[in-house]
Amino acid sequence: MEENRNCISYYIAIFIFFDYFCGMEKLYQYLWQTGIAGKSFRLVDGRSLEVIDPGRLNSNSGPDFFNSKVRIDDTEWVGNVEIHVKASDWKRHGHDSDSVYDSVLLHVVAVSDTRIARKNGELIPQLEIVLPQSFYTAYASLDADMKAVRCQNYLQQLSSLTMMDWLESLAVERIQVKASRVAEIYRATASDWDQTLFIILARAFGFGLNGEPFEMLARSLPLRIIYHHADSRMQIEALLFGQAGMLDAAVFGYDDYYQTLCREYLFLSRKYGLSPIPAGMWKYSRSRPQNFPHRRLAFLAAILFRGLFSIRQLASLSIDSDRLRELFKVNVEDYWTSHYSFGTPETIAPAELSRGSIDILMGNVVAPVVYAYGCLRGDMDLAERGINLLYELPPENNTITRQWKEIGIKNDSALRSQALIHLRKEYCDARNCLRCRFAHSLLRKEANIWRKSTE
Repeated sequence: MEENRNCISYYIAIFIFFDYFCGMEKLYQYLWQTGIAGKSFRLVDGRSLEVIDPGRLNSNSGPDFFNSKVRIDDTEWVGNVEIHVKASDWKRHGHDSDSVYDSVLLHVVAVSDTRIARKNGELIPQLEIVLPQSFYTAYASLDADMKAVRCQNYLQQLSSLTMMDWLESLAVERIQVKASRVAEIYRATASDWDQTLFIILARAFGFGLNGEPFEMLARSLPLRIIYHHADSRMQIEALLFGQAGMLDAAVFGYDDYYQTLCREYLFLSRKYGLSPIPAGMWKYSRSRPQNFPHRRLAFLAAILFRGLFSIRQLASLSIDSDRLRELFKVNVEDYWTSHYSFGTPETIAPAELSRGSIDILMGNVVAPVVYAYGCLRGDMDLAERGINLLYELPPENNTITRQWKEIGIKNDSALRSQALIHLRKEYCDARNCLRCRFAHSLLRKEANIWRKSTE
């Protein structure tokens, strides 16, 4: 038994050395907060400890947990709890000279290498939590693995119920985040739904890679100016390409249409006091020609020339995905039927948006906008339509969804696609494993195995 404990202590020591990468203190905060390591322990001085309430995690300065409630032997205590990897970190962090930490009723550590006292000399009760090597191995694989999906080697151990429940929660979490952005833009535009829709639609036309410059463009161009020129597709294109920073009369002197756009934008920018966004923001790497921002801007201009849909249209049509698609079915004409960008003509380019592109636009525009509109009006039935629309739309096929598919995660609707994208970006890439239910289930399983072996 002592040999096994020494082995585990040695393993923890390795983790302490790599604490910057593995976040052991973060892990022990998680253990205390969730209680997956148990509720009943023995303190280093031999007294019994029962955790009644772990308290509230403190994200600011001061002890790690406030208002924790514990029972030591037969006495209940309420106070603060401090977490460290090594007990000696107490002094290394300067807590021994900070009176704020005199209120700590319990010191929780991975390694009890010293005893800690208050400034009056009174020893602070100390708990050392040592879990089996398999638990630390599982955590290290989650927190230090550089794979896109850190827990991919463990996912097959999860029940289908756990998988489905978490992914559905993630889908709702993602649409709520998007709806919050819609609400922020709505407030920033002085409650102008038309301008809000223009900004959201423009960002969606960036299809991820160029979302930021598309949004900046739309924010820099009041929709009322476009409305003043709604009868001219060419002038709408001049406004969009000019604000995008893509027009410079000194280049493409042989391209008559390009030069016409340059002259129109020069006139309109002076008339309305417009300034373009930086041209260097646009990204072209890993894009096929048909996905160049020039083509996307031409399609956006086509929608604006036909007439931008209203918020009431989206709300009323949100129960009919086929009729919604008609709002996005537009064709580019003339110049853009033979160009992917400005300059030399190319082979004939598609004149209309693909069904897949329209479905992505519906998922990234209609669903969150209808959800936000319903929430702002207090109409949760309407908000629910935004979620239901994602159920109806086909799944997205992109780098992220393909990675999940390769490790056996089903992607059968746009709702599931949104969940998988959110999981990857907000949890995997952000190293938020300890906030993920997948990781929680895996770590809980390891802790349960250990607790059963010690009973």
